[in-house]
Amino acid sequence: MGRSIGLSIQEHFCFQRENVDEDICAIGSGAHEIEVDLMQPFDIDKKPAVHQTPLNHIGLWVDDLPKAVEWLSAQGMRFAPGGIRKGAAGHDITFVHPKGNEEFPICGEGVLIELVQAPPEIILDLSL
Repeated sequence: MGRSIGLSIQEHFCFQRENVDEDICAIGSGAHEIEVDLMQPFDIDKKPAVHQTPLNHIGLWVDDLPKAVEWLSAQGMRFAPGGIRKGAAGHDITFVHPKGNEEFPICGEGVLIELVQAPPEIILDLSL
């Protein structure tokens, strides 16, 4: 996909089971680096439909991902299937579901939200 709007490609990720072909791009550096994942599906007729909506998801650094998931679940937060797992960039991740249900009414209100385990250096840099 090349370089555009100041983004540089950090790596390329293909995962057929997740129906995603993506370039992991970044702008900025250190704790203030912003990652932008440019994704397209392998098959537009299969789920997950990473091309719908145009903004697929946003990601947020979390200091302690397991503790955050435990606490948020106890508050009624609905998470997408898959639990905590390694993401494309190598960090542990999980997703807040965009829609609530009867058991877990708290959700992303139409937005898929990725919670990402922040590495120690990011936690340190952002706490200064």
